[in-house]
Amino acid sequence: MGRADERRKIQYDKACKEVLSEKGIIGHILKTCVREYENVSIEDIVNKYIQGTPEVEKILVQPDDVIYRIESQHTEDSSEGENAVFFDVRFTALAPDTEELIELIINIEAQNKFNPGYPLLKRGIYYCSRMISGQYGTVFTKSHYEKIKKVYSIWVCTNSNKEWEYNIARYGIIEENIIGKAKAKTSHYDLLSVVMICLGKKQYTELEGLLRLLNLVLVDNDLKQQEKKNKLAEEFSIKMTPRLERGVQEMCNLSEGIEQRGIEKGIAQGREQMANETVIEMLKGKMSVDMIARFTKLTVEQVKEIGKKNALI
Repeated sequence: MGRADERRKIQYDKACKEVLSEKGIIGHILKTCVREYENVSIEDIVNKYIQGTPEVEKILVQPDDVIYRIESQHTEDSSEGENAVFFDVRFTALAPDTEELIELIINIEAQNKFNPGYPLLKRGIYYCSRMISGQYGTVFTKSHYEKIKKVYSIWVCTNSNKEWEYNIARYGIIEENIIGKAKAKTSHYDLLSVVMICLGKKQYTELEGLLRLLNLVLVDNDLKQQEKKNKLAEEFSIKMTPRLERGVQEMCNLSEGIEQRGIEKGIAQGREQMANETVIEMLKGKMSVDMIARFTKLTVEQVKEIGKKNALI
Protein backbone atom coordinates (compact mmCIF):
# COMPACT_ATOMS: atom_id res chain seq x y z
CA MET A 1 0.00 0.00 0.00
CA GLY A 2 1.37 3.38 -1.04
CA ARG A 3 1.53 6.41 1.22
CA ALA A 4 -1.46 8.05 -0.50
CA ASP A 5 -3.56 4.89 -0.02
CA GLU A 6 -2.46 4.66 3.60
CA ARG A 7 -3.49 8.28 4.19
CA ARG A 8 -6.88 7.61 2.61
CA LYS A 9 -7.35 4.54 4.81
CA ILE A 10 -6.57 6.59 7.93
CA GLN A 11 -9.02 9.29 6.79
CA TYR A 12 -11.71 6.69 6.09
CA ASP A 13 -11.23 5.03 9.49
CA LYS A 14 -11.48 8.41 11.19
CA ALA A 15 -14.67 9.25 9.30
CA CYS A 16 -16.20 5.88 10.27
CA LYS A 17 -15.47 6.58 13.92
CA GLU A 18 -16.99 10.05 13.67
CA VAL A 19 -20.19 8.48 12.32
CA LEU A 20 -20.29 5.61 14.82
CA SER A 21 -19.67 7.92 17.79
CA GLU A 22 -22.85 9.91 17.04
CA LYS A 23 -25.56 9.26 19.65
CA GLY A 24 -28.29 9.04 17.03
CA ILE A 25 -26.44 6.22 15.24
CA ILE A 26 -25.50 4.52 18.52
CA GLY A 27 -29.15 4.52 19.62
CA HIS A 28 -30.14 2.39 16.64
CA ILE A 29 -27.19 0.03 17.21
CA LEU A 30 -28.06 -0.48 20.89
CA LYS A 31 -31.76 -0.99 20.15
CA THR A 32 -30.98 -3.87 17.77
CA CYS A 33 -27.87 -5.41 19.32
CA VAL A 34 -27.99 -4.93 23.10
CA ARG A 35 -30.51 -7.16 24.86
CA GLU A 36 -31.08 -4.64 27.65
CA TYR A 37 -32.59 -2.14 25.19
CA GLU A 38 -34.89 -4.41 23.18
CA ASN A 39 -38.02 -2.88 24.75
CA VAL A 40 -36.74 0.70 25.01
CA SER A 41 -37.40 3.43 22.44
CA ILE A 42 -34.45 4.80 20.49
CA GLU A 43 -35.35 8.27 21.74
CA ASP A 44 -35.03 7.13 25.38
CA ILE A 45 -31.76 5.30 24.65
CA VAL A 46 -30.28 8.48 23.19
CA ASN A 47 -31.66 10.97 25.70
CA LYS A 48 -31.84 8.98 28.95
CA TYR A 49 -29.41 6.07 28.91
CA ILE A 50 -26.26 6.96 26.95
CA GLN A 51 -24.01 8.73 29.43
CA GLY A 52 -22.07 11.83 28.41
CA THR A 53 -20.56 12.22 24.96
CA PRO A 54 -19.05 9.10 23.33
CA GLU A 55 -15.42 9.83 22.54
CA VAL A 56 -12.97 8.53 19.98
CA GLU A 57 -9.44 7.31 20.85
CA LYS A 58 -8.53 9.31 23.95
CA ILE A 59 -6.90 7.75 27.03
CA LEU A 60 -4.11 5.17 27.08
CA VAL A 61 -4.42 1.96 29.12
CA GLN A 62 -1.18 0.27 30.14
CA PRO A 63 -1.98 -3.45 30.59
CA ASP A 64 1.54 -4.16 31.82
CA ASP A 65 0.96 -2.08 34.98
CA VAL A 66 0.36 -3.98 38.22
CA ILE A 67 -3.13 -2.41 38.32
CA TYR A 68 -4.97 -1.66 35.09
CA ARG A 69 -6.67 1.71 35.33
CA ILE A 70 -9.14 3.20 32.92
CA GLU A 71 -9.09 6.94 33.50
CA SER A 72 -12.05 7.58 31.15
CA GLN A 73 -14.44 5.54 29.08
CA HIS A 74 -12.48 6.00 25.86
CA THR A 75 -9.18 4.20 25.84
CA GLU A 76 -6.22 2.74 24.04
CA ASP A 77 -4.33 -0.37 25.09
CA SER A 78 -0.65 -1.03 24.49
CA SER A 79 1.32 -4.12 25.49
CA GLU A 80 5.07 -4.37 25.56
CA GLY A 81 6.38 -5.27 22.14
CA GLU A 82 3.18 -4.42 20.23
CA ASN A 83 1.84 -1.30 18.57
CA ALA A 84 -0.70 0.80 20.43
CA VAL A 85 -4.28 -0.19 19.62
CA PHE A 86 -7.22 2.14 20.24
CA PHE A 87 -10.73 1.26 21.29
CA ASP A 88 -12.63 3.08 18.52
CA VAL A 89 -15.65 4.46 20.37
CA ARG A 90 -15.98 4.01 24.13
CA PHE A 91 -18.83 5.14 26.40
CA THR A 92 -21.03 4.07 29.29
CA ALA A 93 -24.77 3.58 29.20
CA LEU A 94 -27.41 2.85 31.83
CA ALA A 95 -29.65 -0.13 31.18
CA PRO A 96 -33.23 -0.16 32.48
CA ASP A 97 -33.90 -2.88 35.05
CA THR A 98 -36.77 -3.79 37.35
CA GLU A 99 -34.80 -2.91 40.48
CA GLU A 100 -32.02 -0.54 39.46
CA LEU A 101 -30.22 1.04 36.56
CA ILE A 102 -27.29 -1.18 35.58
CA GLU A 103 -24.30 0.52 34.00
CA LEU A 104 -22.90 -0.99 30.80
CA ILE A 105 -19.48 -0.23 29.32
CA ILE A 106 -19.77 -0.38 25.55
CA ASN A 107 -17.13 -0.28 22.82
CA ILE A 108 -18.03 0.07 19.13
CA GLU A 109 -15.39 -0.87 16.54
CA ALA A 110 -15.26 -0.11 12.81
CA GLN A 111 -13.45 -2.81 10.85
CA ASN A 112 -12.75 -2.63 7.11
CA LYS A 113 -10.84 -5.94 6.97
CA PHE A 114 -13.02 -8.93 7.84
CA ASN A 115 -10.06 -11.34 7.63
CA PRO A 116 -7.07 -9.44 9.04
CA GLY A 117 -5.12 -12.66 9.73
CA TYR A 118 -7.00 -13.69 12.89
CA PRO A 119 -10.67 -14.19 13.89
CA LEU A 120 -12.27 -10.83 14.69
CA LEU A 121 -14.52 -12.61 17.17
CA LYS A 122 -11.52 -13.57 19.31
CA ARG A 123 -10.34 -9.97 19.25
CA GLY A 124 -13.80 -8.90 20.40
CA ILE A 125 -13.63 -11.32 23.33
CA TYR A 126 -10.17 -9.98 24.18
CA TYR A 127 -11.49 -6.42 24.14
CA CYS A 128 -14.32 -7.42 26.50
CA SER A 129 -11.82 -9.06 28.83
CA ARG A 130 -9.73 -5.91 28.83
CA MET A 131 -12.76 -3.75 29.61
CA ILE A 132 -13.60 -5.99 32.57
CA SER A 133 -10.06 -6.20 33.96
CA GLY A 134 -9.73 -2.45 33.44
CA GLN A 135 -12.50 -1.86 35.99
CA TYR A 136 -10.19 -2.91 38.83
CA GLY A 137 -9.08 0.16 40.73
CA THR A 138 -11.91 2.38 39.45
CA VAL A 139 -15.20 0.44 39.50
CA PHE A 140 -14.14 -2.03 42.20
CA THR A 141 -11.18 -2.79 44.46
CA LYS A 142 -9.97 -5.74 46.53
CA SER A 143 -12.59 -8.53 46.44
CA HIS A 144 -15.67 -6.50 45.51
CA TYR A 145 -16.30 -8.43 42.28
CA GLU A 146 -20.04 -7.89 42.70
CA LYS A 147 -19.49 -4.35 41.37
CA ILE A 148 -18.19 -5.48 37.97
CA LYS A 149 -20.13 -3.84 35.12
CA LYS A 150 -21.26 -5.73 32.04
CA VAL A 151 -19.35 -4.90 28.85
CA TYR A 152 -20.19 -5.04 25.15
CA SER A 153 -17.82 -5.00 22.19
CA ILE A 154 -19.77 -4.26 19.01
CA TRP A 155 -18.01 -4.66 15.66
CA VAL A 156 -19.27 -3.05 12.45
CA CYS A 157 -17.59 -4.83 9.53
CA THR A 158 -17.97 -2.86 6.31
CA ASN A 159 -16.28 -5.38 4.02
CA SER A 160 -17.51 -8.84 5.03
CA ASN A 161 -17.06 -11.99 3.00
CA LYS A 162 -20.00 -13.58 1.14
CA GLU A 163 -20.84 -16.02 3.93
CA TRP A 164 -21.09 -13.34 6.61
CA GLU A 165 -22.46 -10.26 4.82
CA TYR A 166 -25.72 -8.86 6.19
CA ASN A 167 -25.49 -10.97 9.32
CA ILE A 168 -25.80 -9.73 12.91
CA ALA A 169 -24.74 -12.18 15.63
CA ARG A 170 -24.32 -11.85 19.40
CA TYR A 171 -22.04 -14.00 21.57
CA GLY A 172 -21.97 -14.24 25.34
CA ILE A 173 -21.75 -16.45 28.41
CA ILE A 174 -24.58 -18.92 29.05
CA GLU A 175 -25.33 -21.39 31.85
CA GLU A 176 -25.23 -25.15 31.20
CA ASN A 177 -26.33 -27.58 33.88
CA ILE A 178 -24.17 -30.69 33.63
CA ILE A 179 -25.56 -32.29 36.80
CA GLY A 180 -28.49 -30.85 38.76
CA LYS A 181 -30.93 -28.03 38.06
CA ALA A 182 -29.66 -25.15 40.22
CA LYS A 183 -29.79 -21.78 38.46
CA ALA A 184 -27.41 -18.88 39.06
CA LYS A 185 -28.66 -15.31 38.83
CA THR A 186 -28.13 -14.23 35.20
CA SER A 187 -26.45 -10.97 36.24
CA HIS A 188 -23.71 -12.99 38.02
CA TYR A 189 -22.34 -14.47 34.78
CA ASP A 190 -23.81 -12.47 31.89
CA LEU A 191 -20.94 -9.98 31.99
CA LEU A 192 -19.67 -9.77 28.42
CA SER A 193 -21.14 -9.84 24.94
CA VAL A 194 -19.55 -9.52 21.51
CA VAL A 195 -21.74 -8.43 18.59
CA MET A 196 -20.69 -8.78 14.96
CA ILE A 197 -22.56 -6.57 12.45
CA CYS A 198 -21.52 -7.56 8.93
CA LEU A 199 -22.32 -5.34 5.96
CA GLY A 200 -21.76 -5.82 2.22
CA LYS A 201 -21.98 -4.05 -1.13
CA LYS A 202 -25.75 -3.81 -1.62
CA GLN A 203 -27.51 -0.48 -1.94
CA TYR A 204 -29.14 0.60 1.29
CA THR A 205 -32.62 0.48 -0.31
CA GLU A 206 -32.33 -3.32 -0.53
CA LEU A 207 -32.09 -3.61 3.26
CA GLU A 208 -34.15 -2.97 6.40
CA GLY A 209 -33.56 -1.71 9.94
CA LEU A 210 -30.05 -1.31 11.32
CA LEU A 211 -28.40 -2.87 8.26
CA ARG A 212 -30.20 -0.32 6.08
CA LEU A 213 -28.99 2.57 8.27
CA LEU A 214 -25.35 1.45 8.48
CA ASN A 215 -25.17 0.61 4.77
CA LEU A 216 -26.52 4.08 4.02
CA VAL A 217 -23.86 5.95 5.99
CA LEU A 218 -20.87 3.61 5.71
CA VAL A 219 -21.14 1.67 2.44
CA ASP A 220 -23.56 3.08 -0.17
CA ASN A 221 -21.49 5.39 -2.39
CA ASP A 222 -24.24 6.24 -4.88
CA LEU A 223 -25.77 8.93 -2.65
CA LYS A 224 -24.34 12.42 -2.29
CA GLN A 225 -23.79 14.07 1.08
CA GLN A 226 -27.04 16.07 1.10
CA GLU A 227 -29.05 13.00 0.05
CA LYS A 228 -27.59 11.00 2.94
CA LYS A 229 -28.38 13.80 5.38
CA ASN A 230 -31.97 13.93 4.15
CA LYS A 231 -32.39 10.14 4.38
CA LEU A 232 -31.00 10.07 7.93
CA ALA A 233 -33.52 12.69 9.01
CA GLU A 234 -36.53 11.34 7.09
CA GLU A 235 -36.13 7.59 7.61
CA PHE A 236 -34.28 7.35 10.92
CA SER A 237 -35.07 10.64 12.71
CA ILE A 238 -31.35 11.29 13.17
CA LYS A 239 -30.39 14.94 13.58
CA MET A 240 -27.30 16.15 11.75
CA THR A 241 -24.78 17.24 14.40
CA PRO A 242 -21.38 18.78 13.53
CA ARG A 243 -19.63 15.48 14.33
CA LEU A 244 -21.96 13.39 12.16
CA GLU A 245 -21.81 15.94 9.34
CA ARG A 246 -17.99 15.81 9.39
CA GLY A 247 -18.02 12.05 9.17
CA VAL A 248 -20.60 11.86 6.37
CA GLN A 249 -18.88 14.63 4.40
CA GLU A 250 -15.46 13.00 4.69
CA MET A 251 -16.78 9.59 3.63
CA CYS A 252 -18.58 11.10 0.63
CA ASN A 253 -15.45 13.02 -0.40
CA LEU A 254 -13.30 9.90 -0.09
CA SER A 255 -15.81 7.85 -2.09
CA GLU A 256 -15.80 10.41 -4.90
CA GLY A 257 -12.00 10.44 -4.89
CA ILE A 258 -11.83 6.66 -4.99
CA GLU A 259 -14.32 6.58 -7.90
CA GLN A 260 -12.28 9.13 -9.86
CA ARG A 261 -9.05 7.23 -9.20
CA GLY A 262 -10.77 4.08 -10.43
CA ILE A 263 -11.76 5.80 -13.68
CA GLU A 264 -8.23 7.12 -14.16
CA LYS A 265 -6.78 3.69 -13.43
CA GLY A 266 -9.14 2.11 -15.98
CA ILE A 267 -8.09 4.62 -18.64
CA ALA A 268 -4.42 3.96 -17.89
CA GLN A 269 -4.96 0.19 -18.08
CA GLY A 270 -6.76 0.63 -21.43
CA ARG A 271 -3.84 2.60 -22.81
CA GLU A 272 -1.40 -0.03 -21.59
CA GLN A 273 -3.42 -2.83 -23.20
CA MET A 274 -3.54 -0.93 -26.50
CA ALA A 275 0.23 -0.36 -26.40
CA ASN A 276 0.85 -4.07 -25.73
CA GLU A 277 -1.33 -5.10 -28.65
CA THR A 278 0.46 -2.61 -30.94
CA VAL A 279 3.90 -3.91 -29.94
CA ILE A 280 2.83 -7.52 -30.47
CA GLU A 281 1.55 -6.79 -34.02
CA MET A 282 4.76 -4.89 -34.89
CA LEU A 283 6.96 -7.70 -33.60
CA LYS A 284 4.96 -10.19 -35.64
CA GLY A 285 5.57 -7.94 -38.65
CA LYS A 286 9.33 -8.26 -38.00
CA MET A 287 9.82 -4.57 -37.17
CA SER A 288 12.95 -3.84 -35.13
CA VAL A 289 12.76 -3.23 -31.39
CA ASP A 290 14.30 0.25 -31.75
CA MET A 291 11.75 1.25 -34.39
CA ILE A 292 8.85 -0.03 -32.25
CA ALA A 293 10.14 1.90 -29.24
CA ARG A 294 10.29 5.14 -31.23
CA PHE A 295 6.83 4.61 -32.70
CA THR A 296 5.05 3.65 -29.43
CA LYS A 297 7.13 5.98 -27.18
CA LEU A 298 7.99 3.00 -24.98
CA THR A 299 11.51 2.19 -23.86
CA VAL A 300 13.49 -0.54 -25.61
CA GLU A 301 13.37 -2.54 -22.36
CA GLN A 302 9.56 -2.31 -22.25
CA VAL A 303 9.27 -3.49 -25.86
CA LYS A 304 11.62 -6.42 -25.16
CA GLU A 305 9.64 -7.36 -22.02
CA ILE A 306 6.36 -7.48 -23.99
CA GLY A 307 8.06 -9.54 -26.70
CA LYS A 308 9.47 -12.05 -24.19
CA LYS A 309 6.10 -12.45 -22.43
CA ASN A 310 4.50 -13.32 -25.76
CA ALA A 311 7.38 -15.52 -26.99
CA LEU A 312 8.15 -13.14 -29.87
CA ILE A 313 11.75 -12.41 -28.86
